[in-house]
Amino acid sequence: MIFIQVLIWIVAGAIATVGIYRSLTMEDKNGNTTIHYRGIVEAGAAIAAALLFSASFGEVPAGYRGVVLRFGGTTGEVKQPGLYVVAPFVTRVVNMNVQVQAYSADAASASNDLQNVQTRVTLNYSVDPDKVVDVYNRLNQDYADRIVNPAIQEATKAATAHFSAEELITRRPEARDLLQKDLENRMNAFDMHIAAMSITDFQFSKEFSDAIEQKVVAFQNYLKAENQLKQARIDAESAIASARGDAEANRLRRLQISQLTVYYDAVQKWDGHMPAVTSGNGVLLNLGALQPSEKP
Repeated sequence: MIFIQVLIWIVAGAIATVGIYRSLTMEDKNGNTTIHYRGIVEAGAAIAAALLFSASFGEVPAGYRGVVLRFGGTTGEVKQPGLYVVAPFVTRVVNMNVQVQAYSADAASASNDLQNVQTRVTLNYSVDPDKVVDVYNRLNQDYADRIVNPAIQEATKAATAHFSAEELITRRPEARDLLQKDLENRMNAFDMHIAAMSITDFQFSKEFSDAIEQKVVAFQNYLKAENQLKQARIDAESAIASARGDAEANRLRRLQISQLTVYYDAVQKWDGHMPAVTSGNGVLLNLGALQPSEKP
């Protein structure tokens, strides 16, 4: 586009220069140099033509749509990205951005337990390419300040009012989804669509933040004490089990010693003769007879 305009002005400049030169160097019948206005008119015509051609050409960048205006009013025609030619000074083209645009805003609101909340909302949105004429008729090119910002403010107030301040922290995904749904309804009414939305920050009053911090610290201390109690119980049970094991070992040890004592006493009392034993069938066995005979 710039190249074409530069080329037009180069050609027009060359024509104007030649015309002016001719007007200043032409001679009359007597050979005298005189000024002739014909060349000046040619130069003026060349410049006017350059202006007309420059005003006729234009370009719609990629990611935009061109809304065609005639005498300031929309015609309903939309130019696609690329070069275009229109009637100069009568028709002009306004480029409307249909790319995904980012917009961030701070919104002040209150939770349902009346805690002040400062919310930072980042919104990625785009204008419907098929509705750029309607958007221009209603909002011109000021849709960011006239629609997007107020929508964020109102939707944030409505969403945070459904949660307590603590729930805005613990149930943040639910709060985000509710806020995005409200924003989508508000933006769709003006032919703008949300590509993504995020809550980048929740800020509360200093008193509430301090109370939350104290609660977190108290809960951590509770968990620490509970873990210490569990560990003490485990140590006590381990000590009890160890004591029971030692007691059982001592009992078995005493039992073994008692049995050995009985055996020892029996051995000490034995006179060297095997006792006679009566079998279960009434037969008397003389175990002493089984002893080896003494030599004569």
